[in-house]
Amino acid sequence: MNFSLPILAPSILAADKAQLGVQVQAALDGGAQWIHCDIMDGHFVPNISFGPDVVGAVSRISDEAFMDVHLMIENPDQYIEAFCDAGANLISVHVETCVHLHRTLQLIRSHGALTGVVLNPATTVYQIEPILQEVDLVLLMSVNPGFGGQQFIPSTLSKVQELVELRELNDASFLIQIDGGVNSKNITEIAEAGVDVLVAGNAVFSAEDIAAKVAELQERLDQVQGE
Repeated sequence: MNFSLPILAPSILAADKAQLGVQVQAALDGGAQWIHCDIMDGHFVPNISFGPDVVGAVSRISDEAFMDVHLMIENPDQYIEAFCDAGANLISVHVETCVHLHRTLQLIRSHGALTGVVLNPATTVYQIEPILQEVDLVLLMSVNPGFGGQQFIPSTLSKVQELVELRELNDASFLIQIDGGVNSKNITEIAEAGVDVLVAGNAVFSAEDIAAKVAELQERLDQVQGE
């Protein structure tokens, strides 16, 4: 992945679906390189979002946008091929849903996508230590998954530090991502803790000027990189 870190990844879960194309284009115009797609099935999490068709439609807006697909679903193996066909560049799956996590990661990679693994707030980072060499990204949920607009869980920052240490200990190179409650007030602190990719939904798509908000948040991240 050839990106300048840290990265802002606007989540289309918070976008106005009637204006999805317009709002995604605005985010891209503001400098967004990644688009985060939260897929919910109403079983693993208490909400339903959207499926491969929407991911495919968003991926067609720009050939350069990196499609970051987060599967909050049971039985993710059944849908990996469909999301890869829809344009997913990276697929992240929850350790809590994968009976054979290593096999699931191999399946993702076999379809040409990068691999990610996700941990809920109550799941320890040490649970995934055996597969850290197999993943391109580790996503730490900083809210309980299922709904946008929740408050950031502060203890997530200590998990970030643990994950940074595990990355060094295992001589791994995965990116660290945070999803949930990222906003203008805490984005700098989160990035300074060692997070490489920051997902922001409401903070981006509730703005009157989406492009300007993306540019503002990415500028704050660029300042962290320059420190």
